[in-house]
Amino acid sequence: MLQMKLCGDLVLREKCEPVSDITSDVLNIMDEMVQMMSGQNGVGLAAPQVGITKRFLVMMDPDTNVVYRMINPKIISKSENTCVMEEGCLSVLGADGLPVYANVKRPESVEVEWTDETGKKLQAKMSGMPARIVQHETDHLDGILFIDYLSGAKREMVMRKVNRKH
Repeated sequence: MLQMKLCGDLVLREKCEPVSDITSDVLNIMDEMVQMMSGQNGVGLAAPQVGITKRFLVMMDPDTNVVYRMINPKIISKSENTCVMEEGCLSVLGADGLPVYANVKRPESVEVEWTDETGKKLQAKMSGMPARIVQHETDHLDGILFIDYLSGAKREMVMRKVNRKH
């Protein structure tokens, strides 16, 4: 059974290694991650959030409910245009056990390539929520949390609400 890692856990700050083989272990973990994500009303979950330092993630397009299982995802281009949207994270929870939210500025659209669970190479241009989610989740694979994009004062305000794991 996978365990959600919370803010303060060092695994969330590690740069993940690429997946070299798509094993049944990886596929089973991804299945469990999809269950965890939907069970917590999330739209994305990256491997380090469940303590695994490999480059894979699961995400759902909230507009279409399509679930993506991305192995070794890479953002290959970002739009010049940016937008500010509210972001939360299943690893950054408040004392009430719910995600803490803050506004984050990111590119409006991105082009991403990845390998799916069957080993097929895919590429897609994403905008709106899917672009936001894939950027947030691929950041996790590089040890970056959405709070890292906030100003010092704003980050401090958010961190005061966060129930840290010690």
